[in-house]
Amino acid sequence: MRFGLLCSAQADNNELGPETGQGFRDYLDFNVEAEALGCHSSFSVEHHFTGWNQVSATLTLLTCLAMRTMTLRLGTAVTVLPWHHPVLLAEQAATLDLISGGRLDFGIGKGYRHSEFKGFGIPQGEAEARFEEAIEVIQRAWTTRERFSHHGRFWQFEDIVVEPPTAQRPHPPIWVAAATAPSISRAAARSFNLILDQYAAPDAIGERIALYRAEREARGHTFDPMQGAVARQVYIAKNEADKEAALQRLAKYTQRTVAVSRAPDGKAGSHVLAYADKAGATEENALYGTPDEICRKLESLNRAGAEYLLLTIAGGSREQLRRFAREIMPSFARAPSLVPQFAAASK
Repeated sequence: MRFGLLCSAQADNNELGPETGQGFRDYLDFNVEAEALGCHSSFSVEHHFTGWNQVSATLTLLTCLAMRTMTLRLGTAVTVLPWHHPVLLAEQAATLDLISGGRLDFGIGKGYRHSEFKGFGIPQGEAEARFEEAIEVIQRAWTTRERFSHHGRFWQFEDIVVEPPTAQRPHPPIWVAAATAPSISRAAARSFNLILDQYAAPDAIGERIALYRAEREARGHTFDPMQGAVARQVYIAKNEADKEAALQRLAKYTQRTVAVSRAPDGKAGSHVLAYADKAGATEENALYGTPDEICRKLESLNRAGAEYLLLTIAGGSREQLRRFAREIMPSFARAPSLVPQFAAASK
């Protein structure tokens, strides 16, 4: 199995306020150590208007991380396209790809938090149309060195050439969060990689991976298990009481996210909202427990077809990261796959 990180950096930390930026420096140190411990990648979120000092300038922070690492893949999970000017975003992402020596993984999404759409003054109903137009412009910008014009519903550009070019050809890998059959089929048709959510059970994860593989192969494309990453929250507990206390903290943290995500009409929506109305549903598949318990959960995911995990380490704790690398990773990182049929399809 391959392990990466899914991070949600904040400007503050437990001791110092956001005006110091110490939380961002802690994030950089955390990821430098993660690279040394054998992590393959680090994906970072983008959020706005929460009052929690969450990272909002993700590409800027990842550019700082690029300058302090050598091999770590640098991912966005996700950049929400409806909020961004697609040409400026294409330029900024390409610059990061060049600075990092071709290590950008470009994760994109439509957004799901009602508070963010309200803050930007963008109707949430326009999210899909804005997403589609933005990715059309970005991919065109990255794959042509010729000047072009674009006349769309939301953006118009005349006689532009987007610079600089990306380091990776034809462009950095594009990742999308997908859970429904139509969204997985669209991702496969466009050769986008998948980010599978941190809440779904192993059986559901297996069904999604199998569908993605079938859709790719039906179009004559090869399937690589590393084209799909499964997100999971991690806490290595001392004992049962410690685990239960940590799960209660996680539930409280998740409810805060639900509160800023749900629209006034109360619709379930996607992402965390799809699980929020069932008690315990957002915690039941988290990798919380003793090392043995976590290993059993990882084995279940691996049997379902998951070979690439993106881990959110509780509290951004470097000690938790070290314990995972020392006590859990060795059992999986070098072991033969538990699902040969998926491994055989790897590139």
